[in-house]
Amino acid sequence: MDNVPRAGQVCQHVEMRLPQPLPDPLKSAPFTWQEALDAGVSRQRWRHRALGAPSRGIRSPSTGKLELPQIVRPYTVVTAFSAASHATAFLLWEFPGFLPGSHESTIHLSRPDTMAIPRRKGVKGHVGQFFDDEITNLNGLLITTRPRTWLDCARRMTIDEITVVADHLLRRPRAAFEGRSEPFCTREELEEMLDRHKGTPGIRKARLALDQARIGADSAPETRLRLALERAGLPEPELNRPTELGSGVVREPDLGFREQRVAVEYEGEGHSEPAQIVRDIEREEDYSRAGWRLVRISKRHMGIDAHRAVSKVRNALIGQGWTPK
Repeated sequence: MDNVPRAGQVCQHVEMRLPQPLPDPLKSAPFTWQEALDAGVSRQRWRHRALGAPSRGIRSPSTGKLELPQIVRPYTVVTAFSAASHATAFLLWEFPGFLPGSHESTIHLSRPDTMAIPRRKGVKGHVGQFFDDEITNLNGLLITTRPRTWLDCARRMTIDEITVVADHLLRRPRAAFEGRSEPFCTREELEEMLDRHKGTPGIRKARLALDQARIGADSAPETRLRLALERAGLPEPELNRPTELGSGVVREPDLGFREQRVAVEYEGEGHSEPAQIVRDIEREEDYSRAGWRLVRISKRHMGIDAHRAVSKVRNALIGQGWTPK
């Protein structure tokens, strides 16, 4: 019985093991040693096993799920003259399109080619030539700009997927829904990025993608559908262009063939909601009254190079008087 600790001794023993609370700025996201020092955190607290150690000079509190900017930021702080780039910047900018490897947890950092490649746990380092306007600040996080990220990622993407991103950068935003009135980039800005970095890996694919990029697509599936239709020899459609259907009715088909009066709409999952079904019926009636034919495309039509989607649109065009060449 003499070896059994009393209740008070147990409490005292537990209290000795509990770490000191972190200062408020460090409680919810990873931080660097310098940030801990500036906040008055002791070296003992820094080394406490309650903190995660994702990489040298970085600690992470035991919190809930972290957002990607929170995870990446300290890596750019402890690695001098570095910025988030490549697949990491691709995700931070929320680019559409498929980039192989972008699902991996590795953090990509870039530095000027006058410096050593970043090397640390959890990091894929890159070096390259950077102009002053190719690095920007995204809510306190240094990151390659959208045009530079587009070029950096081109090496690992297909031409069509690079085009998907280019269409995203060039598209005219809907100010009422997006809180911006200007596109992310102009075609001239993307062309200048290519001219600046002649010979860089992936630049040939990026040039071909920019040649086939168009302003007007509102989503990645719309771009992929447009490319599949053009590759199949169908006429080039107008993209989300306001179309007068008579009696004051104006519609904006995702892809429109004005001469043949064919409208193509790509429908995502939201079109299964009851209110949207009603709107879709009204839309189809508007087109029908105006002598247009509406073609509705969904994800299930896009497999195998969008063969089924192409077939539906081709049949609609022929039915409206188009003659294949």
